[in-house]
Amino acid sequence: MAQNGSESGSPLAGVAGRYASALFELARDERSVDAVSEGLDRFEALMTESADLQRLVRSPVFSAEDQVKAIEAVLARAGIEGLAGNFIRLSAANRRLFALPDMIRAYRALVRQSKGIVQAEVRLAEQPSDAVLEDIKASLRDVARSEIDLDLRIDPSLIGGIVVKLGSRMVDASLRTKLNSIRLAMRDAR
Repeated sequence: MAQNGSESGSPLAGVAGRYASALFELARDERSVDAVSEGLDRFEALMTESADLQRLVRSPVFSAEDQVKAIEAVLARAGIEGLAGNFIRLSAANRRLFALPDMIRAYRALVRQSKGIVQAEVRLAEQPSDAVLEDIKASLRDVARSEIDLDLRIDPSLIGGIVVKLGSRMVDASLRTKLNSIRLAMRDAR
């Protein structure tokens, strides 16, 4: 599979890509791709909320045994079972928890690819209304001729406008960029 997380070119991307590919193939064979996604999403949400869990995942000072015990408790409390739970346990047992966030991202990319969903990153200066967000999604679906997985980011430094990254294409229609262009043009005109 071409999309194995090697986007960053780092050795970690290779490890994450291999683990994610193996999980994806197993989930696809067992017809549980969405259930695995849901379990991984829940675990990622727990990591986002808990500094202690982030430390456990990222720190090499914990032994594999300690990581497995702690992960078991987290998974039981969160109700994460099946392939997703087993995958997280295997990551802990193999001392690969540090790569788990990259594995989850690589798994999501494989799911999107298999479903023909295009990743779109949209940055705006402020939170859009639901109607504006739906218009943006509809426009991106028309351009991509595919379903869109929208990653909305709020970036006040844009001042206004929009920055869209769709696949390998990027359009920067932010006010900040336009002001910088005017500033450069005025400097060159002197």
